[in-house]
Amino acid sequence: MEKEVHEQYEYARRRLRQKKILYFHFVLFLLGSLFLFIANKFFGFGEGTTQNWCIWGITIWLFLFILHFIKVYITDRFMNKKWEREQIDRLVALQQKRISRLESSINEENENKI
Repeated sequence: MEKEVHEQYEYARRRLRQKKILYFHFVLFLLGSLFLFIANKFFGFGEGTTQNWCIWGITIWLFLFILHFIKVYITDRFMNKKWEREQIDRLVALQQKRISRLESSINEENENKI
């Protein structure tokens, strides 16, 4: 019982850390986007270019943030240790079934030869 409680605690601690890093990433994204916008519009960085470079930078950063969000709230939420154990158990059971089938076919061949 104590092992299960410890595993639950470790899972909760790991999830909390993931969410904390995601929230930090979001705040950093907002401040960084604001800085890029201000640098482009008010300080004139990139005036020689025809494209609006800060929009490209913010868009790429937003895409990376969305990937981070998907990892934390979708992928890691469903593909945790419990999911891994279930998949391993399923694959082991499948292998055992194949082995038993092969053993039974070998036994049948041996009986037919005798």
